[in-house]
Amino acid sequence: MIIILSSDTTDEQINKLKDHIESLGLTPHLSIGTFRTIIGVIGDESKIDADQLCAFPGVSSVVPVLPPYKLASLDAHPQASVVEVGDVKIGGGHLCMISGPCSIESAEGLDAIAAAVVAAGANILRGGAYKPRSSPYAFQGMGVAGLKILRDVGERYDVPVVTEVTDPRNVEVVCEYADMLQVGARNMQNFVLLTEVGKCGKPVLLKRGMSATITDLLMSAEYVLAAGNQNVVLCERGIKSFDPSTRNLYDVAAVAAIKTLTHLPIIVDPSHATGRPDIIPACAYAGLAAGADGIHIEVHDHPEQAFSDGPQALSPKEFAVTFKKLEELARVFDATF
Repeated sequence: MIIILSSDTTDEQINKLKDHIESLGLTPHLSIGTFRTIIGVIGDESKIDADQLCAFPGVSSVVPVLPPYKLASLDAHPQASVVEVGDVKIGGGHLCMISGPCSIESAEGLDAIAAAVVAAGANILRGGAYKPRSSPYAFQGMGVAGLKILRDVGERYDVPVVTEVTDPRNVEVVCEYADMLQVGARNMQNFVLLTEVGKCGKPVLLKRGMSATITDLLMSAEYVLAAGNQNVVLCERGIKSFDPSTRNLYDVAAVAAIKTLTHLPIIVDPSHATGRPDIIPACAYAGLAAGADGIHIEVHDHPEQAFSDGPQALSPKEFAVTFKKLEELARVFDATF
């Protein structure tokens, strides 16, 4: 950590600051330059509060040397993490293909979609039982009844299942039925929810918020890690933009950037990112080429009848064609689904 002092800082203020640093068991190193005076802090940065330092008279700014997301950073864990969801591995050359409908609508409907996506190559089944919707009048999901359907269908086709949890009060019941818990974009900074899913021990799929920076995403992951859950998979699903040609801005560059910052696996969700079935396949390929550890694609056999997000779903046939090309591309990067 580097503390930059104001030009008019007095010796007395410097000494008080040094005494405070030493009281924390750290070592201050004073460097007086022609235009700036700085104090370098040597030791465990977690013992010191940067905001508290800024309150000291004479302090201009504080620059951390290590990132604030200590557990999620590559400094803490230089090797890429591999998260296991049932028998599926994510990270370190292992790819996941998460697919299924936006929401669970019926047992028969989910069964038909699951049969198609698993036959095509999907290794994790998704389906929403609790749906956070912009309108209070829109379909909010089937709740526990939907969870039971998801569990039954997942067991029938021998694939693990992932579903979204939207409320800290529902974490326990979702854990009973799901192999992986999704925290959606709208809840990425619901810190109470993040802490609860961190305590549950189940793998977590953490989606990037619509207005979140990469640092925001990693700090949210830090909440889950700090609560004791090391099984976190990040997801790039698009951020807000001024351009209406796609539902969101598909920030594929974030995948490559995140790989330089964290050991956590990251997947891409071109369905929510673009909202356009005609370009979802191309964006899925781009995500994999950028280094993604998996793909998330929504599929529905009757998109025009879907209770939610039907216009952004691929048909089972379109999904099968897309996945075949993803498998071919994966081999180029020595990765496997």
